[in-house]
Amino acid sequence: MLTRAQLQAALKRAGRKRGLEADVERLREVFRGEYAHQPQLVEDALGKQMLALLGQLEAACAASDDLAEAVEAAFPEHPDAKVILSFPGLGVQLGARVLGEIGDDRTRFADARGLKAYAGSAPITRASGKKHHVGRRMIKNDRLNHAGYLWAFAALTASPGAKAHYGRRREKGDWHPQAQRHLFNRMIGQLYHCISTGEVFDEHVAFPTLLAAAA
Repeated sequence: MLTRAQLQAALKRAGRKRGLEADVERLREVFRGEYAHQPQLVEDALGKQMLALLGQLEAACAASDDLAEAVEAAFPEHPDAKVILSFPGLGVQLGARVLGEIGDDRTRFADARGLKAYAGSAPITRASGKKHHVGRRMIKNDRLNHAGYLWAFAALTASPGAKAHYGRRREKGDWHPQAQRHLFNRMIGQLYHCISTGEVFDEHVAFPTLLAAAA
């Protein structure tokens, strides 16, 4: 049985701030209730099952840490690492994820539009008669798309131009995910250009008009 101090500490870690004493007493009553128990043999079996699951979780966490260390050591040695890490919002781990999904075959994508479609950042247009619809792509690389949202979100605090671009999209009526996707679409196009030419990211080249307006 957890002590009152342990329960209170757990509630604080979960973000609870008010009524902690009442919650602690309520939880102690719940844990002491007969309905919370099973026959002893069942509880012992469930306990062993939980220990086995915790062992698997610990092994997965250790493997994840080992992989992160390997990425930290290996990714900076890649020929494209300098270009990728020059982009705001892309660190070693996220940059390695982006490179892993894009690949380093220069002929894989004919142009930036192909990469944008693959990443799911470019909108898709459907027209039929008088109807015209522009929406997000459903068929895409989901892993690269997810990394792109993280990249765009991190870029908001790392790049004044990215923040201004996001703000302009919001002013035009885009929801937060739409504005993020639009920013990701722009930046992954810039990444394609920089990797193709070997150039590093330049804030003033990437967002010249937006930076001037912000200033």
